[in-house]
Amino acid sequence: MGLGALLLEHPFADDQGLLFTVDRQMTAGEARQRAHDIAATIVVEPGQGVAVQLPNGPELVCTMAAVWEAGAVLIPLNDRSSVPEVESILEETDAAGIIDAGGFRARGGRRVHPDDTAFIVWTSGTTGRPKPILHTHTGYLELLDRMIGPLRGGGPRRESPTPNLIPVSMALNAGLYNSLFGLRVGAALVIMDRFVPEEFAALVARFAIRSTVLPPAAMVMLNESNVETLAPLRYVRSITAPLSPLQARRFTDRFDAFVLNSYGQAEMGEVIGWTAADAREHPDKIGAAGRPHPGVEVRVDADGHLLVKPRQAALGLDDRRDADGFIDTGDIARIDEDGFVWIDGRVGDVINRGGNKVFPDAVEEVLRLDPGVSDVAVVGVPDDRLGEVPVAFIVGRCDGAALHELCRAHLVPYRIPVEFVPIDELPRSEIGKVLRRDLVARWVEERA
Repeated sequence: MGLGALLLEHPFADDQGLLFTVDRQMTAGEARQRAHDIAATIVVEPGQGVAVQLPNGPELVCTMAAVWEAGAVLIPLNDRSSVPEVESILEETDAAGIIDAGGFRARGGRRVHPDDTAFIVWTSGTTGRPKPILHTHTGYLELLDRMIGPLRGGGPRRESPTPNLIPVSMALNAGLYNSLFGLRVGAALVIMDRFVPEEFAALVARFAIRSTVLPPAAMVMLNESNVETLAPLRYVRSITAPLSPLQARRFTDRFDAFVLNSYGQAEMGEVIGWTAADAREHPDKIGAAGRPHPGVEVRVDADGHLLVKPRQAALGLDDRRDADGFIDTGDIARIDEDGFVWIDGRVGDVINRGGNKVFPDAVEEVLRLDPGVSDVAVVGVPDDRLGEVPVAFIVGRCDGAALHELCRAHLVPYRIPVEFVPIDELPRSEIGKVLRRDLVARWVEERA
């Protein structure tokens, strides 16, 4: 049963609240019984895939456990995905069944995944077609325990740990991880279906949440909301997408909650991050991804590529390891004298302007200094003379002359965008990453 045991063998008593939403509560006993009931409806062979398309909430947590109790492989689907998107995933994974609001339906898929496979998630798809990633029960439990160990400091499990607040979709690895992490430490789960700043603040106060996770888009929403306080929140771990150091500082200054960046990939989970001790001792490092977690080795090669040697990784990654067991992450990074890792951007995002490298994140950070700019993305577009040049897509006030002067004050000339393009909204993936290829395609199409 693997990961399913985290719910079905949870240490809470049957009458204790385990799964909460803004307006609903499910006890541990009710959750276990509901999972058993759902498992009884799942008719598949061990190792076959079962897709689950449900909104965030207690029913989804129970269904995840039920799939694992039935010996199946979980294929989480976003409940907002279109019918063509869902059908594409079902075909690619050859799922044997699907569970949605109507319950379990068999669909005839025959693929049997390798023993111990727990669930399938997808790469972000920012540079190409998303790829399926298979995680095992054993590997994921090891990942959870590796993260929990330093937090406990070798001490015993707390009787009543603070509830774990889940503000992101459990169709994503980040949502799955934080749900299972909470259950592993014996914490109740407080689940948000959709992120609403005022509801988030209310839940933080109601459950006395001192530490949680948030994607950058949620922090920006809070920065721009009417929420006055997030007390007693003290630490926020940034997840799913790169967070601008400027937005991190804005959040910390406004809500007096320190933002802990982190770094990971769907294939290996989180491998770099912050501890509370690092936050206290190194406030000058805000914006860094953090330091490698115990058991994780990192290095930067001659081309600036970040190489990671994780203790555990998803199935099928052996062909990406070098002779020493390191995996090329596809990110450009640097490691400072204190061992903190700073991510400069994706290899595929770096703009080669006539031989000069332009890191989009660095240019975007400068453009965000303009209070009229609410969002921005810098991409490389084709240029006959230089190969490619940077162009900035601006959400909010797009005063090209003013933005050019701002860049001149902070950047070397070759990093200044050649054009500032107004746009209503940036195209983003399900986890909030900007789809830069879509912006390049739009720019090229409009000038064809």
